[in-house]
Formats: sequence, C-alpha cells, structure tokens
Amino acid sequence: MITFEHAPQSIELAARPAFAARVLNLVANTYRIWKNRRDFYRLGEMTDTELADIGLTRSDLYGVTDLSFGSDPTRRLGSIARARAETIEELARRVA
Repeated sequence: MITFEHAPQSIELAARPAFAARVLNLVANTYRIWKNRRDFYRLGEMTDTELADIGLTRSDLYGVTDLSFGSDPTRRLGSIARARAETIEELARRVA
C-alpha cells in the first residue's frame, strides 16, 4: 500500500525508466541520423546512371542538402524516389 509518505519516492522511481528510455531514444535517433547522413554523402559519389537505377537524380541530392542536421535526408530522398516510381507506373498504365 502506498501512503503519502512514500508517494514522492514512488513517483521518482517510476520516472527513472521513462527518463532512461527518452535518453536511449535520443542517442539511437542521433546515431541513425548520423549514419543516414553518411550514406547520403556516399550517394554523391555515385554516377548519374547509378543514381537513376535507384530512382534519383543529382538534382534530388542538391535539393535535400539544405535540410537541418536533425532531418534525415535519406527519408526525403526515399519519398522522392517512391513518388517518381509511382508516376512512371501510372504513365505506363496509360500507354498500355
């Protein structure tokens, strides 16, 4: 049974896992963003033909360079490539 005497201690103990989870999530997200940014810079080393194979253009890379550090450029590039693929599929259906 929790009494008013022990309530502050119980709240403090309950808050520790939540705080630890938030810190762990922050560290994990920062690492993921750093890793994805590193992969993004590797895309810049690819030829235009290689970029076209994955549904991107060099101008797509330039378009996401101004994103803030907290933003993930690979997510934006993924959505650009998916939108382009959907447009191409839609055009192909119209022709057939």
